[in-house]
Amino acid sequence: MTVLALDIGGTKFAAAHITAGGTLLRREERPIGPAPATTLSDLVADFRTPGLRAVGIGSAGPLDVRAGTVSPINIPAWRGFPLTDTVRRLVPGADVALAGDGQCMALGEWWRGGHGADSLLGIVVSTGVGGGLILDGRLVLGGTGNAGHVGHVIVDRDGEPCSCGTNGCLETIASGPGMVRWALSTGWTPALDAGRRTDAVTAKDLADDARAGARVPLAAFERAADALATVILNTAAVVDLHHVVIGGGVAAAGPLLIDPLRERLAKRAGMDFVRHVKVAPTSLERDAGLYGAAALALQTSGG
Repeated sequence: MTVLALDIGGTKFAAAHITAGGTLLRREERPIGPAPATTLSDLVADFRTPGLRAVGIGSAGPLDVRAGTVSPINIPAWRGFPLTDTVRRLVPGADVALAGDGQCMALGEWWRGGHGADSLLGIVVSTGVGGGLILDGRLVLGGTGNAGHVGHVIVDRDGEPCSCGTNGCLETIASGPGMVRWALSTGWTPALDAGRRTDAVTAKDLADDARAGARVPLAAFERAADALATVILNTAAVVDLHHVVIGGGVAAAGPLLIDPLRERLAKRAGMDFVRHVKVAPTSLERDAGLYGAAALALQTSGG
């Protein structure tokens, strides 16, 4: 059995055919463009095959799994967009399952990432910070489908305002834009090519300067690691998990983020069962969400 996996991000849509055994047969991604619904329709049409029985979708949120709607922060045209029903119309007769992109990242890493864990927390550190929980081999969705969204756990009550409406969320500190904002406000002066403005600086620029030993960029990664450690330790204390997988564009900085994160976890963990938390970078990289969406489709259809 082969299923269609969709990964709905804030800047691009990806699709893949993946078998029940976890083999990725075909993959494609496209920028969302000015008409995201048209981009989605065209992409699905290219992957629609005779006999396709199941589609899994991992989408940026927030979302409402019961209603099948999504409201990705970075897609203003989609507020309460009926994603599940739209895909059902595009793939008549197929079962369609929806979860958050962070949840699908976690599910994909659990299924095909080789981490060997019954329970796992996946965290996507990118333009935003998302997450997903696998407990005892099952994806936790919650009442509306937003369980595991660790990016909006408050780590600094007096911190900067977050797009969600509160202050001091993990996302304000550990996301790429949050790290860049803090570094610029703390005196970082990035080297820019001619014609490139400061507001175009990215987390990749920050990582490049950190690798070169620049003090403020290094401090930005350490600050993000500290905030991530707080959320991981709190989550581990609540649900007793030992495996955490970090993915996303910012996590591509590798040791710049992972090393200080491991140091802070080792230093700050209290109870014995929390001290056993292990952090690893993603094994599946940018395909983790697609594998998770495929696993979701297979679970829903009984494949």
